[in-house]
Formats: sequence, C-alpha cells, structure tokens
Amino acid sequence: MSLLLSLTDEKGLRTISSLCHCEAEPKQSLRRKASMAGKYYVYIITNKRNTVLHTGVTNDLEKRIYEHKTKLIDGFTKKYNVSKLVYYEVFSDIYNAITREKQIKGGPRKRKIDLIDSVNSNWRDLYEES
Repeated sequence: MSLLLSLTDEKGLRTISSLCHCEAEPKQSLRRKASMAGKYYVYIITNKRNTVLHTGVTNDLEKRIYEHKTKLIDGFTKKYNVSKLVYYEVFSDIYNAITREKQIKGGPRKRKIDLIDSVNSNWRDLYEES
C-alpha cells in the first residue's frame, strides 16, 4: 500500500512524498552516518555495468536508494536498472542541494565520471558498504 503525502513549506514550495509499507527494512548504518552529517543529499547512482548515470536529490538517502534498489517507483531508474550508489554529497540546506543537483545534471558525463572517480575510483556500491 502506498500513500502520497503533499507538503508545502514556509516558502510555498510543494513536495510530494511517497510512503510505502515494505517487507524489508533499509540498512540502518547509512542512516546513522547521513543523519550526523546533514539533512539533504545529492547522489549519483549507476547500473551494474556503470554505463548509465542518474543524479538525484533527497532528504533521506537510505530510503531513496532502497526505493531504487527495490524498484518501488516507476521511471528512468527502474527502466534502466540504475540502483548502485557511487557518489553523494550532504547539505544542510535544500536550496543548496537542489542547486548542486542541477549543476551536476547540467554538466557533461565526463565531469560526473571525474567526480565519482575523485572519491570512489572503484565505483563500489556505497549503500552496500554502509
């Protein structure tokens, strides 16, 4: 069962969240690491062969990667089997996170690859390591 929740913040920005009851729980250690560092995350995920890249922003990295891995949400990442977390940044402000996401998305593929290589040269799944 899924429930869509629509919220409006003090600046009038509307967000829609999907709440889902699932059998398995997301990993806890990544949540602990992320919660200590900040609230908002810009991330890059790829497929098993590292040929497809997707950049996103979220306020719950663990939950969002879990959704990608279990294909809970229809779209690009489900269609192209993109679920391996290879890069993320942490922000305390949503506007900075969105700005950074747009900057990464708007850049060339080579820049994304260089960004990933700078911190994760073997392209390990950071979700699995947490």
